[in-house]
Amino acid sequence: MRTQPRPPSTGRSLEHPDRDLIRLEDVLHALSDPMRLRIVCTLAGSEAEQSCSVFDLPVSKSTTTHHFRVLRESGVISQIYRGTAKMNALRRDDLEELFPGLLGSVLAAADRQAARRETAAR
Repeated sequence: MRTQPRPPSTGRSLEHPDRDLIRLEDVLHALSDPMRLRIVCTLAGSEAEQSCSVFDLPVSKSTTTHHFRVLRESGVISQIYRGTAKMNALRRDDLEELFPGLLGSVLAAADRQAARRETAAR
């Protein structure tokens, strides 16, 4: 029996875990980093997908890429290429189905923390 040869990789496909493979400890790890939490908060505040170039993080481009990869591989975000742009969106439905209330609680806590920091800076 012969198998079909695989087409050459274009480097354009991105792997995401299936919903059933998303693990709580991976999600919590992804959300534990301040830069990744900042990305998630920005995505949560947007109705549409956001390209990576929208995020102005105070880290190098390679570190930013790492943060997006951790979020994608943990199942927190989805990424898809649209032309040359890598577009990002929260996997809200998947996270809510698996861990009801988790994302909302984390986002609310992040807002409260930001408000406390702002008050303290005055």
